[in-house]
Amino acid sequence: MASAAEQLARNLNFASFAKAKDLHARIIFTVIALICYRLGTFIPIPGIDIEAFARAFSQAQQGILGMANMFSGGAVERLAVFALNVMPYISASIIIQLLSSFPGRLEQLKKEGESGRAQLNQYTRYLTVVLAVAQSLTIANGLASSPGVVIDPGPMFIASTVITLTGGTMLLMWIGEQITARGIGNGVSLIIFAGIVAEVPKSIFRALTLAQEGSISGVAIVALVLILTLAIILIVFVERSQRRIVVQYPKRQVGNKMTMGEQSFLPLKINTAGVIPPIFASSLLLLPATMAGFLASGQLPENAPDWQVVMQEGIRTTAGLLSHGQPLFIALFGVLIMFFSFFYTSVVFNTEETADNLRKQGGFLPGIRPGAKTADYLDMVMSRLTMIGAIYLVIVCLVPEAISANLGMQFYLGGTSLLIVVSVTIDTVAQIQSHMLAHQYEGMIKKSKLKGRGR
Repeated sequence: MASAAEQLARNLNFASFAKAKDLHARIIFTVIALICYRLGTFIPIPGIDIEAFARAFSQAQQGILGMANMFSGGAVERLAVFALNVMPYISASIIIQLLSSFPGRLEQLKKEGESGRAQLNQYTRYLTVVLAVAQSLTIANGLASSPGVVIDPGPMFIASTVITLTGGTMLLMWIGEQITARGIGNGVSLIIFAGIVAEVPKSIFRALTLAQEGSISGVAIVALVLILTLAIILIVFVERSQRRIVVQYPKRQVGNKMTMGEQSFLPLKINTAGVIPPIFASSLLLLPATMAGFLASGQLPENAPDWQVVMQEGIRTTAGLLSHGQPLFIALFGVLIMFFSFFYTSVVFNTEETADNLRKQGGFLPGIRPGAKTADYLDMVMSRLTMIGAIYLVIVCLVPEAISANLGMQFYLGGTSLLIVVSVTIDTVAQIQSHMLAHQYEGMIKKSKLKGRGR
């Protein structure tokens, strides 16, 4: 027999959505915030010759910059105020979470509950400013050294670029936090989602243009579409898959009555980390690759010493190896995805804490002793599930991008972008359904109170 929650979930329809006024306000706020973000991707930073930069970018967009451009919704291509996007914030989150896993002040804050998490978030914001300034300074110096790109290179241009790009990142971080608190869905994920979706039509048009020009065959496009379709099916299947562990509760005496022992399930997702591992891996790869790309684009004077020439060639070689489809890029990306899958899963799911909570509530796993034995069993199950989830993420993120790179297609809706789009869509729809479910519960409670007063 279905539970009351399951019966309510089945009754969710457009009529119930129309009555959820609070949900409407949240969706409208989210849409307005994302529109503001999209407007910022069209405002270029001051002092740039847009046409000269567009020519320079067209020569380098096949590398990691193309991926950064996709994540930022074209802001990198236009060198807009949101060109850094939320990548410094994500990098800061990675560093703070890594440091909080080691003994020290951050680990203590992590265990202090809501107040500790608020302090860690504040540290993340401070570190975001530092990383954004460092990246902005690197970009400003790279632009200033590129001939013809900057109208008036000098200290004023570097200062204005650093302030503009850093301010754009901080504004995006604030918008993301506001979406999470007052809108629907995860704000940072939705910002990346909006940037990817905005660039999809351009990527499709570019692929069709290449097919008309004969650069790639129609069979290659059909094969890529088929691979992306299979990837979507795989993503939906795995993201909704669960490993249910039976939890048994003993008989309880309530007053003079003896209640029967209850049985419930502890749902464990195959991919507990979600889209975080590829986003974290992309962020860490974008930082050195972006620096290498801008440094490699600079022109040395004719009388430059030999060591500068050798360094320039080394930087250009590194930038080429970090391009899509290259062995170094694939190896680093795969290793980082595997690492962050295990790391982030250990952060969000503490087996010892879960086992202790089950013991306090009187629950136990059939055939397993409460306490340390339960924690060991949950750790074994989560390790196996995480290994499956990590392999799935590596396959989904790397196979489509490697194939498109080998086909010579400038089509950046690869596995990582596809994973983010599908996963964020699933999570956002689930949150909308939960808000509608809560609205129905509130309606039922109000009706029961009115009936009670009528009697």
